[in-house]
Amino acid sequence: MPVNFNPQIAVNVKTLGSGVKRANETRNYCVYNLNRVEALVSKGKEALPYLKDYLENSIDENGILEALSVVDKMADNNVQGLHELYPLLSKFNDTNSPDIQVMLSGIYRKILVPDAFGPLCKMLHKQINFPNSKYFDPTEETGGAILEYLRAYGAENLYPNALMQ
Repeated sequence: MPVNFNPQIAVNVKTLGSGVKRANETRNYCVYNLNRVEALVSKGKEALPYLKDYLENSIDENGILEALSVVDKMADNNVQGLHELYPLLSKFNDTNSPDIQVMLSGIYRKILVPDAFGPLCKMLHKQINFPNSKYFDPTEETGGAILEYLRAYGAENLYPNALMQ
């Protein structure tokens, strides 16, 4: 836990997962508590120790998914320090949960930690050979993350004279 305890962050983290709606026959994505997610995202780096503690200790898949959603939105907002979460996030790399695989793929696609490339390839292989998602195709996000790694790390070496945007 952080040195300067923030009760608002603590309450939002404690309630992660409550009310999460998973993908179903009419919706191919999860729905999270937008107010809770945005409240945590708005705290930026200050919320990271709370999220880290939660992800280290939680076994509630809905809560883990919502915490990963917060991390994903933090990546969209360029919150500093997300790379440091990789060792913790990597504990989920071997999950069979297609929802967690998709969330991890989205996060890795944004933070581009080099160590995540191999696990992404392994996830894609697992998804292709042992599909287990009834309502969506996790290979779309994982394949997209792999392509982003190839673009980010490969194109500049293969085409050094090309303009990169």
